[in-house]
This record gives sequence, structure tokens and C-alpha cells, in this order.
Amino acid sequence: MLIIIVRSVILYLLIVFSLRLMGKKQLAQLQPSELVTTILISNIATLSLEDSSIPMMYGIIPILMIVCLDVFTSYLLLKSSHMRRLFTGTPQIIISDGIIDQRMMKSLRYSIDELNESMREAMIFDITEVQYAIVETTGKINFYQKSKFRGVQNGDMNIQLPNGDPPYLLIKDGQINKPVIQRWDGGPERLDRILKVKSLTLKDVFLMTYDEQNGAHIVMKEKAGGKIYDLPPDA
Repeated sequence: MLIIIVRSVILYLLIVFSLRLMGKKQLAQLQPSELVTTILISNIATLSLEDSSIPMMYGIIPILMIVCLDVFTSYLLLKSSHMRRLFTGTPQIIISDGIIDQRMMKSLRYSIDELNESMREAMIFDITEVQYAIVETTGKINFYQKSKFRGVQNGDMNIQLPNGDPPYLLIKDGQINKPVIQRWDGGPERLDRILKVKSLTLKDVFLMTYDEQNGAHIVMKEKAGGKIYDLPPDA
């Protein structure tokens, strides 16, 4: 039993490291080559866990080899558009000028039900609202609505607003978010000054965000009262 536990921990850490090495997009929408890599890794790990008589190196070496091959393939696809088309294919248009391309739907083996499901995921419930739709290489369908169904934006109404980054998440569950605090204009010193305005301690803060337009938004932990504070930018 102890051997199985140790092998499980080792393989778990190895697979987590391998996925991190393969890049964050591996955890999102998988390209065909990435899906194959994931399946192979899971199968090799399963064999090593099910049969304790198989030496651990028989599982570790193939996993590392597959990861190295995936990294090399990703680099090759980055450099060669021809190889990229060969491995991942190209996006395909299935709706253009509001008209469904039935031949392309058939070629891609997409049913009307699958098209409607993808529309609902995009919060579109009427096919007549769609001007353009494209199937990405991951299989996801992206839609572009007709002009009268698209939401009104500031530019459409000639509203001029300053550009700015989204709010900075400075504190989460009583801990300073160090990667974000390094990008924030002010650093730990400015953060301390803001907390002192309300005599707050770091360990009692559940969440704190800050943006230059609206200032600080602070949510206290329940054990500290659960209060919410909104402070102006010059606080």
C-alpha cells in the first residue's frame, strides 16, 4: 500500500509539472496534438499505478519524452505555418452574411443541435440574429451578431472615457497578492496607508481590490465583522 501511495504522489507531481511545462493553453482549449499528449500521459500514468511491478522509470521516462516532444512540436508550429495547418487545421466559416453553409456543416459533421447549443452558450437564442460564425481549430464556434442585435458601445454613442486596467486584486484571504502588488503603482507602503485610514489589519481583510477611478473596495472576513469599505482614490 505504501508503494502505491508513493508512486501516486510522484506521478501526480510529475504530471502537474508536465502540464505547467506545456503551457497554460494546455489547460484551456486543446488542439489535436495537445489532446493526444494529454491522453497518452494519462494512460502511461494509469499503467504505472495499476501495476506496481512496473518500474517507476518505465512511467517517468515516457511521460518526460512525450512532454519534450509536445514542447518541440509547439515550437515547430510557431515557426511554420504549413506545419501548423497540418497539425491543427484552419478555422472554417459555417455562417456568412446570415446564411448557413450546409456543405461545410456536413463536412465538419456539425449538427443543428450542436450549432444551437453553441449559440446558447454565447447567449444567442435566435439563428436569425447571427451574421457570421466560424469554427475555430479547437472546435469552438464563435459568433458575430447582426448590427441591430449587438450591444451599444461607448464609441457608438461618442462617449469618451479614459482607458484603464481592471481593478487590482491586492489582498486575498488575508494575504498580499505579491505578483499584483508589484505591478500596482504604490506598493506595500501605499497599501498600508489605505488600511490605516479605517484602522484595518491585513489578516482581517478577506478581499481588497483597487482601481484608479473608483479607489479601494475592501471586504472584511466574517470573523472580523464582514463589513465592506469603499474608499476614494485619494484615501
